[in-house]
Amino acid sequence: MTNWQKLAQDIADDVLFPAADSVDADGEIPVSHFEVLADAGFYAMAAPPERGGPALELDDLVAVVETLCGGCLATSFTWLQHHGVVAGLAGSPNQILRERHWDGLLDGTVRAGVAFAGAIPQPPLLYARRVEGGYLLDGVAPFVTGWGIVDLLQLSARDEFDDSIVHTLVEAVPAAGITVEDLPLIAARGSNTVRVRFDGYEVSDDRVVNVASPEQFRAGQTFGSWLNACMATGVTRRCLTELAELGCDTTVLTDELSGVRANLDTALAGRGDLYAARAQASELALRAAAALVTATGSAAALSGSTAERLMREATLTLVAASRPQIRRTLLDRLGGAAGN
Repeated sequence: MTNWQKLAQDIADDVLFPAADSVDADGEIPVSHFEVLADAGFYAMAAPPERGGPALELDDLVAVVETLCGGCLATSFTWLQHHGVVAGLAGSPNQILRERHWDGLLDGTVRAGVAFAGAIPQPPLLYARRVEGGYLLDGVAPFVTGWGIVDLLQLSARDEFDDSIVHTLVEAVPAAGITVEDLPLIAARGSNTVRVRFDGYEVSDDRVVNVASPEQFRAGQTFGSWLNACMATGVTRRCLTELAELGCDTTVLTDELSGVRANLDTALAGRGDLYAARAQASELALRAAAALVTATGSAAALSGSTAERLMREATLTLVAASRPQIRRTLLDRLGGAAGN
């Protein structure tokens, strides 16, 4: 039986973390990083067992994602998007589309990303208009991670007439009706995150993954918000490791991290406030990174140091994959006045 947690730890410690500072400085993730994750079977994690997935328990899933995020956030942030596509195709009624890409998605020879953010706000930023034979997309996908790295991109847009969410799977390449703008993130720079504008972009029916109701879409976003918290808890875990190596007592922060994880898991089970738990996770990451900067001393003031990078990564978790409710809770925790 595969020890997924140990496998992730070995990859994080031996491959990802030793190169993380240079990946951040260069803004480029080595292709070999993704190949190592593929060889380990980590591209198939979201696939159900009946379709070739490894049947990970939630504890194993959390440990893997946290550990990899603590190894190299840029690599893990990009890789994490892939699982939204796998999960979407696993439940898709479009069997032909699934069979076309399934094996490559699971073995990592085909990499994928997602663009949910355009469909989330009200009013939405990305609309789908039904036409004969498919849809036309108009608007903006504000944050698309992995452009130039991934092969496929799942686009989510609101139907302009009935408010349903149309999920389509397209080739992640320049095309008519697409304009791409680079976004210089403060951290995870190698993730190649961009803003994509659509102007009458045509998607045929054979590329439609699913059409979901607003309620179904929100339910899926709940699990995504829970999983995305692993970016913050993963950064915290790495900060604690670095603090321990500097001889610092990490007992208090370690206990807090355990509490954050418990709150996240309780919220996923429907017995707590997920947005509050997400805010708690990012606040803890920020404090853990601040502690590491302080313990490191003046060297942390130099661009390119590990402590400086982790501080920027913790800051990114305050807003990456966020929601208005998380923002308001974070502002309250950080002492700011929550605006409208």
